[in-house]
Amino acid sequence: MPSLTLPALAIAPARVIRGAGILATLADELTRLGRRPLLVGGQRSLPKVVPELAPCLEKLAVEQAVYGPDCSETSLARLHEIVASHQADLIVGIGGGKALDTAKLLAHQAHLPIVTIATSAATCAAWTALSNIYSEAGAFLYDVALDRGPDLLVLDYDVIQTAPQRTLIAGIGDALAKWYEASVSSGHSEQSLVIAAVQQARVLRDILFQKTPQALAEWGGTAWCDVVDASVLLAGVVGGLGGAQCRTVAAHAVHNGLTHVAASHGTLHGEKVAYGILVQLRLEEMGPKTSLAATARQQLLQFYDRIGLPQSLDDLGLGQMSLADLRQAATVACRDGSDIYRLPFSVTPDALMAAMVSSTAATPWASKTNASQLDDLSHSPQEEVSP
Repeated sequence: MPSLTLPALAIAPARVIRGAGILATLADELTRLGRRPLLVGGQRSLPKVVPELAPCLEKLAVEQAVYGPDCSETSLARLHEIVASHQADLIVGIGGGKALDTAKLLAHQAHLPIVTIATSAATCAAWTALSNIYSEAGAFLYDVALDRGPDLLVLDYDVIQTAPQRTLIAGIGDALAKWYEASVSSGHSEQSLVIAAVQQARVLRDILFQKTPQALAEWGGTAWCDVVDASVLLAGVVGGLGGAQCRTVAAHAVHNGLTHVAASHGTLHGEKVAYGILVQLRLEEMGPKTSLAATARQQLLQFYDRIGLPQSLDDLGLGQMSLADLRQAATVACRDGSDIYRLPFSVTPDALMAAMVSSTAATPWASKTNASQLDDLSHSPQEEVSP
């Protein structure tokens, strides 16, 4: 057999603990990893979670640090000073995506174990071996692949339940992107793990289509727990198994571009990504002219309308953005090395701009039975309705 070296995969956290009211039970888990933890989180997440953790911290030498406002090089430099002065031997990340990205990268750079405690279901950051770096102004700069996943992921449903409903809806948008991005970038792969990742992304999409309406109607119920698990955990599985190729394509590239427009900073990561899925499908319609992409976009518009995800620049509060800002976002999304080039066709900033302003456009060749398709899918997880 010829010599073959494949990229290393950091598939999953070493341990995942989930349940309701579990924060106070983590003493053995934390002391197994370290005795001098540095708790890294946001200004709101630390006061919310630390009192619940208090019984676990009594015998430990604990220090706290606010991460932000962004996962930036400046923030990381400041946190490294605190790691050194505290002589920390464990990092505990507490919060949403940017807080957890900061804590993971800090632990990676300091060669320390890392615990992630999610306070919302807005992203799969608690799972992934990846951190996104932003500028001090909140613009996406680059991402960093980490050498391993978290040593421990803690998902406490009582904590997640206190987060605004908007955060879960954003997490659903972010998780849905796994299917629409992985299927177009890797749907024809013959590698076993990539095939598995793409199929898991399809299962993830189906779960979200089926269970989200009930989850939002019965907050804290069984369907809600399933949707939280799907958005935080199963979404992470896709990128873990399939690698970067299955993790991000055009939808996330659109998000990255929009972060360079200051007016977008009031929207959540998953809201921009959800809009980016529609833009990606619009690019597929305008490029390869695929009816499947058209049908999928119309179907998603129905679903977005049902649960409150943004469908257009107007919905993101960017309807009055200047042409210069639109071009800036498109140019960043199409810069060298962008994830957008994982699409199987070429994309220019002009084409992307056209797609960004027509995300809700009617499609003459799309099926007019999208609402019934969505209802059918809620009863038939095997139905294939998207590209």
